[in-house]
Amino acid sequence: MLVGDSGETIEYLFPSLLFKIGSRSREKKTLPKIESDEYFDEVLKNFSGYIAVDEVYDGRFCILSLVDNRTYKRLMFRVLEKSPTSEDILELFQSFRAILERRGLTLHGITTDGSALYTEPVQTVFPGVWHQICEFHVKQEVNKSVIKVVAQTRQALTRMKVKRPKRGRPSTSEEKSIVRKNERIQSKIGALFEHRYLFVQKKLSAKERRTFLEITRGMPELRTLRESVEAVYCLYDRRCCRATALRKLHQLRRKLKRFTGLSQRLKKIESPTLDRSLFFLDDKKLPSTSNAVERSNRRFRKMQKTVYRVRTPENIRYRIALDMLRDGYLPLRYQTIKSLHQERAG
Repeated sequence: MLVGDSGETIEYLFPSLLFKIGSRSREKKTLPKIESDEYFDEVLKNFSGYIAVDEVYDGRFCILSLVDNRTYKRLMFRVLEKSPTSEDILELFQSFRAILERRGLTLHGITTDGSALYTEPVQTVFPGVWHQICEFHVKQEVNKSVIKVVAQTRQALTRMKVKRPKRGRPSTSEEKSIVRKNERIQSKIGALFEHRYLFVQKKLSAKERRTFLEITRGMPELRTLRESVEAVYCLYDRRCCRATALRKLHQLRRKLKRFTGLSQRLKKIESPTLDRSLFFLDDKKLPSTSNAVERSNRRFRKMQKTVYRVRTPENIRYRIALDMLRDGYLPLRYQTIKSLHQERAG
């Protein structure tokens, strides 16, 4: 028996039963609990008003998760035996809206990845709510396009090599000139491959900046490519508002149009998804990423590696329900651990 901070008596060490070898699993009994009104009353007691939604795949199954984006609590989930559609996401949102309305709660913001599946359901069920696109996913797509442009540049340099008329050691001045030219081109290709990370790195040191200028000598498009990446990173500075970021984005798009080939290969910067990833600049409480739901997805993947029986829809539902119930016990567990440490310290 322990005494808490406020003087109340704690008659347990942990809110759940201790594990015993051979004890029966509580998964089947847990699912009705997390679907009851009592559970939602408890888990939505400190609802932040901001959620994150994402899907994770496991073979032919898909798990849709809806998580509080500030408290990191999983609120609802759906297990599908197919790829999700807009109707599946619409049903999830409608169920969640009904739960919020019964408790008089308001939703202020939704964060998802750049998938087009979420756009219409969000506008239908939660009109007027800010739909934030995850900042991390947007940067990831832009960086993929940049690395692809660098790879295409290396391929173009490879095609510039001159084929020698005959094999063997070069004997004439013309053959020696061809060999020197091919070696210079190959050196440039190797440098671009070895230092390709410099094109997407957020900040460059003085040494890395000198290396970058050296490997891009005579290639103004590649230097513009790096400037574009830096401009994209600057858009997500919390110190500016969304209107300022949109103005900077418009200037970046106009600058890219001067390089026709570069503009066509960097269509991600022209995408409206980039505009919708800047709502968090006008709402300081709106998370810019969907890290909360990604965190729950990582926990699910780890669980799949350690619990072999979780390979059917029923067992997936039971296991996630048990994980959600354990999540609700965390504050009590922390309180118990704190009290144990205090008692041990005397």
